[in-house]
Amino acid sequence: MAMQANTARAAEQVELKVGISERVNTALAFWVARDAGLFGEQGLKVEIINMNGGSRGARELQAGNIDVMHVGLSSVVRVNHSGGDVRLVASLSNVIRFTLFSLPGVRTAVDLRGGVIAVSAFGSETDTTVTLALKRLGLTRDDVTLKEYGGGPQRLAALRSGEIRATAVNEPIRSLAREEGFNPIVDLVPEQIPWLFTGVVVRREMLAERRDVLTRFLKAVMEGNRLALTNENRAKEVLAREAGIIDQKVLAITYDDFKQQSPQAIEPTAAAAENTLAQFAASGSVNPADYIDTAILDELRASGFTAGLERKYRN
Repeated sequence: MAMQANTARAAEQVELKVGISERVNTALAFWVARDAGLFGEQGLKVEIINMNGGSRGARELQAGNIDVMHVGLSSVVRVNHSGGDVRLVASLSNVIRFTLFSLPGVRTAVDLRGGVIAVSAFGSETDTTVTLALKRLGLTRDDVTLKEYGGGPQRLAALRSGEIRATAVNEPIRSLAREEGFNPIVDLVPEQIPWLFTGVVVRREMLAERRDVLTRFLKAVMEGNRLALTNENRAKEVLAREAGIIDQKVLAITYDDFKQQSPQAIEPTAAAAENTLAQFAASGSVNPADYIDTAILDELRASGFTAGLERKYRN
């Protein structure tokens, strides 16, 4: 009976377009789920699309051009404040993973003042967390010029050319920037700042109209995340291929960063939600229910699915 159900499900696969902010290690659960055939086991045919910016992808999600987006809570807030209606339904990182790198000669706040800082897109996690990094230096957004440059590779290229003075990046671009001698003028990673840095985001209507499909998608992502956390060799192979990492040292650092930040059951924490939403207190609602819906994760935990994965992938 189980075999017949799986065969029938495979024959009627549901297509989903899933956007990622860029080719970073927080997308590893998606990549491993696809590589291991976990989406197929759930009756899904998933196309993963690089949107070159989280907030850009969030807007495409709201417009209905993609079904799911890999993006942080800041973008969810901005979309909803602009009349959208999207919800973060799972978390792939509950802490900030950005380091602000500057040109080698830019060592102080005085050196940075008046310069251009690149973000992926306005409203993205790079945009929001750059504000925090500037505060560490005693600066505000008015002291610099912020410009959109797209994904991490584009921002690193702009730094190489001297077109910008600084940019915030996460792994694997973070390791590349360090290897190339750029200055980590503000490193937020060691601080482990609670933040809904990257999550699984959908239009709210999907929670009602395609709940079964979304549940199956989250099952596959949760299992892909567990597999990535417990099978280092396989995870590194997938990460190297999908993120284009050649250097083995960079690969090791990027995977270790994934292990440090990835919540095993892809559940957002209250502290991460509260800290992110606090940045928007002056511009609208900071009620988590307006941006986050973890009901499906709660159902998976209550049904025993989450515990079953824990047993299956126990180290």
